Amino acid sequence: MSRCCGWALLVGLVFSLTQATADENGVAKDLFNGKDLGGWKFRGDENAAVKSKWSVVDGVSLDPKAPGRLLGKSGPGVLLSGDDGRGVDLLTEMEHGDCELHLEFNIAKDSNSGIYFQGQYEVQVLDSFGKADKDLKSGDCGGIYNTSSPKTNASTAPGEWQTFDVVFRAPRFDKDGNKMENAKFLKVVHNGVTVQENVEVMGPTTSALGGPERPTGPLMLQGDHGPVAYRNLKIVKTMEVK
Repeated sequence: MSRCCGWALLVGLVFSLTQATADENGVAKDLFNGKDLGGWKFRGDENAAVKSKWSVVDGVSLDPKAPGRLLGKSGPGVLLSGDDGRGVDLLTEMEHGDCELHLEFNIAKDSNSGIYFQGQYEVQVLDSFGKADKDLKSGDCGGIYNTSSPKTNASTAPGEWQTFDVVFRAPRFDKDGNKMENAKFLKVVHNGVTVQENVEVMGPTTSALGGPERPTGPLMLQGDHGPVAYRNLKIVKTMEVK
């Protein structure tokens, strides 16, 4: 299969994610079981668990007295970074290369988070509600941080659930481990609107895990920049990356 056809198939699969079931052969796998933090680990040393504010709740809402905070309700289904979101980052135990990701997020007023593919390359999560398209920066919601501003502002109001559907192509390496091609975001769809297409990323984003770029790595959710909630995290690992 040609590279062009392969990319076309990769992009086309993203819209099936929300209806897929767990499987290892090109069908979406749930990253979050809705009950606990099984399959996840905290970023940092042995004290990271103590610093973490992540919890599992059954819903979130803006604090009416402080809309920059999120309140969680006891029960399953939603990952919450804490009422103030000043804890630690959360990483999957699983590693991925090429993939498609679907998730839903809910962010407090003026809050900030991010989704790091392979722990290195960030799609920004931010309260960008109401910002004019001409003023958008790479740090706005749906931006590829330090690389590409979103084409348009698809953000809804803080406290509302939003969606990302992302098609990611991992960096390529030769047999000696030398990087031959940069990572690339083939598509980022925010609330049904395509905000990024074919964006090449020259290297890791600020606040990434660091270390050398590799064919695979964990998915990382930023948990120390402000309150955010996530649910319905589903991934398709579309190719084996050698």
